[in-house]
Amino acid sequence: MERYLQPTAFFNYDQPELKAWIADQLEGVPDDPVEQAKTLYLAVRDSVSYNPYVFQTNPKTFSASYALESGETYCIPKAVLLGAAARSVGIPSRLGLADVRNHLSSQKLIDYLQSDIFRMHGFIELYLNGKWVKATPAFNARLCELMSVEPLEFDGVHDSIFQEYTESGDAHMEYVNDHGVFDDVPHEFIVDGIKAAYGHLFSANDVEKSFQGSLETDVSSTTSATGAD
Repeated sequence: MERYLQPTAFFNYDQPELKAWIADQLEGVPDDPVEQAKTLYLAVRDSVSYNPYVFQTNPKTFSASYALESGETYCIPKAVLLGAAARSVGIPSRLGLADVRNHLSSQKLIDYLQSDIFRMHGFIELYLNGKWVKATPAFNARLCELMSVEPLEFDGVHDSIFQEYTESGDAHMEYVNDHGVFDDVPHEFIVDGIKAAYGHLFSANDVEKSFQGSLETDVSSTTSATGAD
């Protein structure tokens, strides 16, 4: 279990800025692992915006400190940020990876990926009350509101994973492949998987092509256009 508590280059809770942020979030929170985990989950979910367009292969962009510093990132660094914060207060954490089909993705993002499969979706597992519990802090509350999906909650007892359906009963998220869990970020494995799935996003020398975009902007634009009809 000790390896799930250690700081690493990715779970770098020993960085001063990250340590200070964690302390701020937990100020006044009871010294109880479940309450601490719930508080940290909400902080990560809503203080860092979800934006898959900002993916980079640079290892530093997968770290907890980078996720906090950037203010917007995708599922893996957000999961790592939660995991690092949990480790800092003695809660073991490990990274889970899966492929998911997102039925509510924007058409712009689907066109960008040339697929509705999100390869290497990341979540975190926390060891609480003698068992591993899944937590998925990826989609911030603002994005969920735009997508008419209830934000995922986390009670520290039950698994918190993407909903299969929206509030209106439409299909939302489907888990299609499980890559397992890891005590640290398997950077090379993730990058190889992304390149295999979305080769068109990389240049001939294997460097990712730059792209400016925001899923919140995509969804906002679609909502506005629908409302205008």
